Amino acid sequence: MTTYTATVTVRLKRGVLDPEAETTKRALERLGFELDALRSADQFEVDLDAESPESAAERADEMAERLLANPTIHDYDVEVAEA
Repeated sequence: MTTYTATVTVRLKRGVLDPEAETTKRALERLGFELDALRSADQFEVDLDAESPESAAERADEMAERLLANPTIHDYDVEVAEA
């Protein structure tokens, strides 16, 4: 078995109200930054032992589906790297 780090990035789907991002966007605009859009995201790093990167990605995907993300309102990405 090899240790992998799975990075799960969870963000609200487009069209879902994101008050944290809207507040931050307005503050950045007041500081002179021009933005088309801004979305907030949560990132989870999970260290796990697996037989392959694909196996680690499958386990991280299951974690995201079951707990880390709500598929109704969230999109998520899983990236795996050897630790």
